[in-house]
Formats: sequence, structure tokens, C-alpha cells
Amino acid sequence: MHSCFGFTGLDLINTQQVEAIVGPQTWEEVSLVADICTDKQIPILSLADTTPEWTAEKWPFLLGASHDNSAQMKAIAGIVQSWNWHQVTVIHEEVGSWTNGFMPHLHDSLREVGAEISQFVGLSPFASSDSLSRELENLEKEQCRVFVVHLSLPLAVRLFEMAKKLKMMEKDYVWITTHHITSLVHSINASTISSMQGVVGVKSYLSETGQRFQDFSSRFRKRFRRENSEEENNEPGIYAVQAYDAIWTIARAFKGSKRRNQELLESILQTDFDQGLSGKVQFNNHKVAPTQIFQIINVVGKSYRELGFWSSELGFSQTIGKNATHSHVMNDLEQVLWPGGPKYTPRGWTEVTRLKPLLVGVPAKSGYKEYVKVEYNQSRNSTSFDGLAIQLFEETVRSLPFYLRYEFVPFNDISYDKLVGEIGEVRTCPFINNFAKLTS
Repeated sequence: MHSCFGFTGLDLINTQQVEAIVGPQTWEEVSLVADICTDKQIPILSLADTTPEWTAEKWPFLLGASHDNSAQMKAIAGIVQSWNWHQVTVIHEEVGSWTNGFMPHLHDSLREVGAEISQFVGLSPFASSDSLSRELENLEKEQCRVFVVHLSLPLAVRLFEMAKKLKMMEKDYVWITTHHITSLVHSINASTISSMQGVVGVKSYLSETGQRFQDFSSRFRKRFRRENSEEENNEPGIYAVQAYDAIWTIARAFKGSKRRNQELLESILQTDFDQGLSGKVQFNNHKVAPTQIFQIINVVGKSYRELGFWSSELGFSQTIGKNATHSHVMNDLEQVLWPGGPKYTPRGWTEVTRLKPLLVGVPAKSGYKEYVKVEYNQSRNSTSFDGLAIQLFEETVRSLPFYLRYEFVPFNDISYDKLVGEIGEVRTCPFINNFAKLTS
């Protein structure tokens, strides 16, 4: 039997030796070979995170061997909700497989917890240092300080190195990474990880207690050290485990027979075993079951701290199992060490004085000084505002989860009706759009 368990190029597909393919990790790679594999009836087990629903009908020989991680967006929304942040900026990669499916899930998950995406920042996989610097400098001028980073690891590394150079990895900044980055943190060298201090990330969960995983991990480490002696980190990550499960799935389908083409596909689709290293391996609509549990980590020092877990329907917990106590916020998890080091909760926004102020009309001729009091000091050429209404307004503004620049404007010798009518005269003022944007 001549079988190829690996994605090594389109030229191999034209031979009679290939019976199955494992390995395309991006949707772009998958789409390049899916037509040919379907035509030649060669099962292809994709490790790409994104596999649209319609692929099963168009490419019946394409199988999603990577667990769907869309649930991580609810975990990210849970992190945002835990600290009462209401706006986030999303930094994503301008590649189809990184945006398709990701944006809608994150948008909907944030809306469910009362938060919004203030803006999207798309980065090219080949972005220059100057381009990254410009994008970050533009973000530094904005009010939002909570960033969700959804990039491939190489681009993410460059982004954080530039952010550190621009002093954006310091106090008051919040950086949250998706599992595409976080699940590979263990492979990042010490010099690079120093640029990511304080990052909080969602990481694909691996149960490392079973004997099968321990045996695999031991073999993996030995071989990795032998072939990469200069690397310090040699633990297997989620992608190594998923690839192992995919190979194991095909091996089980081949076992004891000479199945090929359609018969091999059907045998793979009938796979159902609970002892996969990445979890239960069972195909539904040509895809394995989605991930339901994620680990929440915090990059500190030369590695990372495990803060706790997040699971679908249950939320956050310190442990996994029947006795775990769950919550919809992170308060019961380990203390987060945010960028800048101190143990405090970043407010998630900063004052931006370039914003046009909200103009607040105040009747200067109020008959109730306890309610509204306006006094003009001629010697200082200034006007003071006081009273219950003024104090309530100022206290309300202080409690807002963002900075709102405002300016009191006294109105003299006009009735309340005329004061209200003045609102129509200033609708074109920039502060109206500004305020609408901040409160949307």
C-alpha cells in the first residue's frame, strides 16, 4: 500500500501513490487542493480552523480535522464583560480564513454582554515595520485601550515588538489574544515573549493527564530535542496533537483492510473514539466536534500563568470537573497581571482631548438656585456652574466607562422652550456625531 499522510504539494496528487492527505492549515491552502482531491477521490483531512458549511456538498472528500474554535469569541466577550469594558478594537489579519466566521461571532458575542467593536484594523501578512508603526500610532491617538488581536503568530510577534517600542505595552493598555496566538505561546523564545508581558489570551484546552497523552508527549519531546537542539521549549501544542489525531484516524480506517477512495472516506466518517489527544474524534457534517473548553492564560515573565478555564454554557472556573464552581465573570480566577505590572484593573479607555466637547446648555436665569446656579465673575472673565442638576450631571459623567469631554454653555434671558429649541440649531455641530459615536 502506498499512502501519503502529509501535505507536500500538488504534484503528489497526480501520482497513484497518494491515498489520503493531512495538513492544510489555512482555508487558502485547502481551497487549492480540494477540487483535485474530490476529482481523484482522495480524502483530505484539513487542519484549518475555518471550514464553511457548504464544503461538504461541493467537496465531499474534504474533512475538517481541526476542532471549530468559534466558541472562543464568547470567552473573549466574557473577559471583556468581567472588567466592565464597553468598547474594543479588533486587530485582524487581512486574509479570508482569518476574518470569515470570526467577525460575526465576535460581534454577536460582544453585543450580548453590552460591548461594541469601536473599529477594525486589518493588517497585511506582509506588513512592513513602517506600516505596523503607523497603524499602532493611529490607535494610540484613539480613546479605546482594549485590543483583541486575531493574527497569525509571526505577524503577532512583530506587532507586539512594535507595540513595546511605542510604549503601548504599559499601564492602561489591555491586549487579548485569540487561540491562534495563545496556543503557540509555549513556542515563543524569551526575547520575543518579553514584548508580550501582561497579555491575556484564550488557549485551546488539552487534557494532559491521560496516559496516552503522556506517552505521546514524552516521544514528542525526545524527538523535538534531537531535531531542534537549540530550542528551549519542546512541549507539544494543539496543532501537533490535532495532526496526530488526524493521522491516527486514517490509520484506524486503513487497519485490517485495503480501503481506498469512497470506501476509505466512509470508514473515516464512521470514526468515533473518545481517546483522541485533542478530545473526542467524531465527524458530523464532515467536521469533528467543536471545542467547548478553553484555557485562560496571562503572559508573565519567561512564559505564562494559567488563570483558569472557560467552557460553553458554564463560563469561567478555576478547575475542570464536576466539582468546579462556575461564573460568568473572571473574578474567581487567578489575579491578572496587566501590562505595566501593578495589580489593578485598567479602565480600558483614555482621555482624548482632541475630541470636540459636548455642549451642555444651562439656563442662567433659573429661579431655583439650589437646582441650577450660574454665576459670572467679571474680574476673572469666567462663569461657574453649580446646583443639584450640575452635580448630578458631573457625577454621571465620572461614572461613564469612557472619557466624555463637555462644556457648559450659559443661556440668558430665554425660556426653557427657547432653550430646547436651540438644540435644533446646533445639530450640525461636530460634538453631536462625536457623542453619538461614543455612546453607540
